[in-house]
Amino acid sequence: MAWDTAATKQKILDAALEEFAEHGPAGTTVDRIAGRAGVNKERIYNYFGNKRALFTRVLAAESERIAGSVVFDPAHDDPVGDYAGRIFDYHTAHPELVRLLLWEGLTTPDEVVDEAARAEYYRAKVERFAEAQANGVLRDDLTPGVLLFSIMALAAWWHAAPHIARMATGTGRADTAQRRAAVMTAARHLATET
Repeated sequence: MAWDTAATKQKILDAALEEFAEHGPAGTTVDRIAGRAGVNKERIYNYFGNKRALFTRVLAAESERIAGSVVFDPAHDDPVGDYAGRIFDYHTAHPELVRLLLWEGLTTPDEVVDEAARAEYYRAKVERFAEAQANGVLRDDLTPGVLLFSIMALAAWWHAAPHIARMATGTGRADTAQRRAAVMTAARHLATET
């Protein structure tokens, strides 16, 4: 029987995503990733190099996935609400990304994983926001980068600090629709009202 290298790599990446999200890059061990993936840890070293390289690969893949999945559409009837709602939905479905970003910021804030490629994703988003501002779709008293970052923060922070969200709002994770609606409303106010 032939060894399925692609499937093995994906099992390792899936296991690494869960482990890094749960324990951070410093707290994760290659042994735990191997155990979770059901592979020998030598496979991890052979396919990905060291643990830091694997963290880099996981975070780069997750960053690419959200960049391709959640795109701002200025032609939508509710462009900002729709965008903020879809960011919120993405983090609801993929809570690991917020945790990975928090771990990255806590452990290596000056060594951004795959910075050039990730900066390109953000540059493209900023350009779409700038174009929407120039066309009067979005307010223009905030720079497009500040506006983008603020909307991303509105949508993601519910998932980054769910305990604070619960204490401040009295809503729990089960109140997803209510939280999503609040994100959409706040984003609309932020981006379209002066």
